[in-house]
Amino acid sequence: MLKAARGPMSIVAIADELGVHPNTVRFHLDTLVSDGQVECVESDRGGPGRPPLMFRATRQMDRGGPRRYRLLAEILATTLAGERDPSAKALAAGRAWGRRLESPVRRAGGIGVEESIDHLVGMLDELGFAPERRESDGEEQVGLRHCPFLELAETRTAVVCPIHLGLMQGALETWEAQVGVDRLDAFVEPDLCLAHLTLEGATN
Repeated sequence: MLKAARGPMSIVAIADELGVHPNTVRFHLDTLVSDGQVECVESDRGGPGRPPLMFRATRQMDRGGPRRYRLLAEILATTLAGERDPSAKALAAGRAWGRRLESPVRRAGGIGVEESIDHLVGMLDELGFAPERRESDGEEQVGLRHCPFLELAETRTAVVCPIHLGLMQGALETWEAQVGVDRLDAFVEPDLCLAHLTLEGATN
């Protein structure tokens, strides 16, 4: 109703228009103002007495409308896939983003192996990869049981998976971790991707 109104409206005018009690209007206006959808403006009315509070809809794009982020991701992935050496460019993009992620407490010489792996697993968990720490033939691994970009990863593996690998590599580099990610094997099982960790020269 406020969007369709020609100008700001008072609580009483809104209540009359909707056929509800003014207290009901106040309750909902408080929520709309807190959400940034409605704003309170000064009344133009002069004369004695306190002027009534006036409200109008905030002029902005409708934040309650639908989103199409998957479409945007598909457009970007398709564009990148059409570039020369898309995997290398995707890897570089992932590493650049990984360097921007929050770092653990920095210490001289970086962080040790166990703490590095713990932080890596925690980061991947926050990003929605459902990670699990694994070991095979003495090699440290991180299994990824969920892909937050599954549909794209299935059709644009050469782009999406290098981004994931770069993300891990960039984060570990920024942390000065004594652990690296050598490679990421996609869909080694229908519900599993494997990140292979390198610990050469590392100490606990």
